Amino acid sequence: MPLYALTGGIAAGKSTVAARLSELGAHVISADELVRFVQRPGSDTLAAIERRFGFGVITEDGELDRAALGRLVFDDGHARRDLEAIVHPAIGIEFHSRVAAIRETDPDAVIIYDIPLLVETNRMHEFDGSIVLVCPPEIRHARLMTHRGLSSDDAWARITAQATEDQRIAVADWTVDTSGTLEQTLERTDRLWDALRNRG
Repeated sequence: MPLYALTGGIAAGKSTVAARLSELGAHVISADELVRFVQRPGSDTLAAIERRFGFGVITEDGELDRAALGRLVFDDGHARRDLEAIVHPAIGIEFHSRVAAIRETDPDAVIIYDIPLLVETNRMHEFDGSIVLVCPPEIRHARLMTHRGLSSDDAWARITAQATEDQRIAVADWTVDTSGTLEQTLERTDRLWDALRNRG
């Protein structure tokens, strides 16, 4: 019942690789989805965020205004740490609950945790191995502008706010080059899946 971490820089193709691994038989848990789940309307986590950051981060529909919250915490280390102290424990509880549920129903499961900030949060020791997607910053920068509509400066700000490519590669048990075409990335992901199954 191995549990592997999947990580990579922003716009490195984590969603593509995670979706392919799911198609091949892996049980994929997304850190981003867990964040959205624990911050859903009516949750204790969202209430705590509102108490700390004010009603301005809540939409008229009672949902979290992620853009407004992002503007408050992006350049404010103290505010960001406050947010992490609220959100991370809730994510941890939900994550372990989902892992336990998967293992109960599928004892032979290969579980992949799609976690963008693996290196930044220094959580490598929690997993049986780390999969790192490798894609040069210049290519990810172009993807952010083309596919997400970011300005050049905003794209670089997102990239440089994360760990470097070398820092991620240093913790990798496997790497997948995602700098090429979609077909190449899928082929490389298929080979990764074979390696994971053989290891298990």
